[in-house]
Amino acid sequence: MSLFRRGDVWWYEFWFAGRRIRESSRSPSKTVAKGAEQKRKRELEQGFNNFTDQRHERIRTFGDMAEEYFAAYKLRLPQSAVFAEYAIDHLKRLLGSKILVDFNEAAVIQYQNARLSEGAAPKSVNEEVGFLLRILGDPGDLLRIRLRKRKMLKLKVRQTVGKAYTPAEKDRMLEEARKARSPHIYLALNLALNAGMRDAEIKTLTWGQLDFAKKYLAVGQSKTEAGEGRTIPLNSTLFDVFAKYAAWYRKKFGETRTEWYVFPFGGPSPSDPTRPVTTLKTAWNNVRKNAQVKGRWHDNRHTLITDLAESGAGDQTIMDIAGHVSKQMLKHYSHIRMEAKRRALESIVTGRPATKESALETGRAVGYPQESPQGL
Repeated sequence: MSLFRRGDVWWYEFWFAGRRIRESSRSPSKTVAKGAEQKRKRELEQGFNNFTDQRHERIRTFGDMAEEYFAAYKLRLPQSAVFAEYAIDHLKRLLGSKILVDFNEAAVIQYQNARLSEGAAPKSVNEEVGFLLRILGDPGDLLRIRLRKRKMLKLKVRQTVGKAYTPAEKDRMLEEARKARSPHIYLALNLALNAGMRDAEIKTLTWGQLDFAKKYLAVGQSKTEAGEGRTIPLNSTLFDVFAKYAAWYRKKFGETRTEWYVFPFGGPSPSDPTRPVTTLKTAWNNVRKNAQVKGRWHDNRHTLITDLAESGAGDQTIMDIAGHVSKQMLKHYSHIRMEAKRRALESIVTGRPATKESALETGRAVGYPQESPQGL
């Protein structure tokens, strides 16, 4: 047991359960530092002795626990391993040296504040805290209950509502994608707009998931259980785009093996069909910029779901295509455009079916622009 100074602040150092504890008292007073050291020792002893059947666990560092948890996580959920590793790395960076008895509500709140001060988004911090509590096991479950009672478990997240691209915006994006240097972006964009596939589902698509004879594809790894394994028919547009892309692919690699990725790795020219492309971000940003369109890649998926909703497709059909697990999620994505709303309301006045043409006629008559504004 010893006290020493660093600058104007006293630190204490001692050994506990085979581990050296070296911490700042945050005080220029040696007397205060002695009291802080004694208090810290009591906290460790009480925490250690309150869980006598888990003493070995109580003195393990959080870093060790996190690494063990991630190793098992990768085996169970390999499709989510990249994000999990990102979140857990932040936890290890800020909390890795702590031991189990160090964790209480204050420690979790301090972590939330530290990450926010680094500029992390509240949604990311909430997901990281979720990993933290799961790594801690039973003590984490107790902390979750206590934090929820204090309404401190989750940071408030700003609800970002996606948009649905207008037909004109879609046409411009597809035209730019068709002209792009990237051999992938035109097909990828068509998959998002005509099949509603997520970014990761597109990038990991293999030829074995496609059945051209029956004109459908089967989704592989997905974000949700409902999304994984779902089948999506290829409409005429998507089928034609696939046919042209497959011809380019066979010319490039000689064949299309079932285990090969549709979007092969390599840049600027694809070179390894046994590995998937890592990102489409650069190509997408160029397409969006050249088409003078604002929005996210995920908004292409929003657009398809909105188009399906406007076309009169039933909820279950949309969920089967999109892979949603509930009607609540469906409601989140279906942003019926102002034009569709106007058609529905105008049909009440005219007594005619709510067609697109009737809505445009009404819009011109009252001076509305021919392309209705985006309604969310």
